[in-house]
Amino acid sequence: MAKSYKQLYQRLPEELLDMLAEHYDPSVLDKIYAGFMSERPVTLRVNTLKYSTRQVMKIFRSENIKFERVLWYDDALIVRNLREKDLEKHRLYQEGGIYLQSLSSMIPPLVLKPQPGTKILDLTAAPGSKTTQMATLMKNTGFILANEINGIRAERLRFNVERQGATIIQVRQGDGKRLEPEWHEYFDAVLLDAPCSGVGLFQLDAPQTYRGWSSRQVRELAKEQKKLLESAFWALKPGGVLVYSTCTLLREENEAVLEWILKKLDGTITLENLNFSLTGAEQVQRLSKPAGQMVYVLTVIPSALYEGFFVAKLRKIR
Repeated sequence: MAKSYKQLYQRLPEELLDMLAEHYDPSVLDKIYAGFMSERPVTLRVNTLKYSTRQVMKIFRSENIKFERVLWYDDALIVRNLREKDLEKHRLYQEGGIYLQSLSSMIPPLVLKPQPGTKILDLTAAPGSKTTQMATLMKNTGFILANEINGIRAERLRFNVERQGATIIQVRQGDGKRLEPEWHEYFDAVLLDAPCSGVGLFQLDAPQTYRGWSSRQVRELAKEQKKLLESAFWALKPGGVLVYSTCTLLREENEAVLEWILKKLDGTITLENLNFSLTGAEQVQRLSKPAGQMVYVLTVIPSALYEGFFVAKLRKIR
């Protein structure tokens, strides 16, 4: 594991470090850098459509698999003495009884709170982590349209949906910016876990996580995020909730995108407080609505337990 900030400054793009320094206070920046140099344990979500968390814990104890509970999510476990490739061989994983998923990735569905019997759109769904999580929260009743533009990723999504036994999910392979007319104002809630530059996932000892980063890529992604947000609101019913999330830490893809959509759709949407309590390393940031009122969005700072993540909640007024 890399242990020095000197290595961090040598390996990560200078332009990226400058962008982070513009947005975060020095004390927070230090935590972000420490997160880039951390190794995280394996975390998982119990698929309650097949097993209860109590059943999984009993099996793990009988096999001397050491785990910890997660205070803010009863169905999440932290595994300390196995790696991902070891758990992927376990019968619970093979049967779809558990799903390997980062803790930060579990937050957006919990903020959305999809209810049983409702209609949900997951606009950029593959590989299906959050999609199948929402199916468990809905107790497999209602409807989820899981959209994915890439053919290979859509097949992976279908595979995971089937393995998890999430029968309420319909996979649509297509461009999320061009939905069919029948989906106009059809959904009670929308999850947009937007494609992003992935800065929150950077690990210094894994060059593949940051090798392709560029400021040009960030600008292009921000354009895509804005178009997807417009499509998401087009598909959302008046009164419905949209959760926007990314695994990046850059203002250009997070707060700036929200400020853009709030201005463009002023009077028809509003930004809401998350009302979500997270135990661990995090930073809550404020974002100003057009009227000047401050509301809270969540930026999860990367750490030894969490990947970097951004989550915001919006509502369509009319």
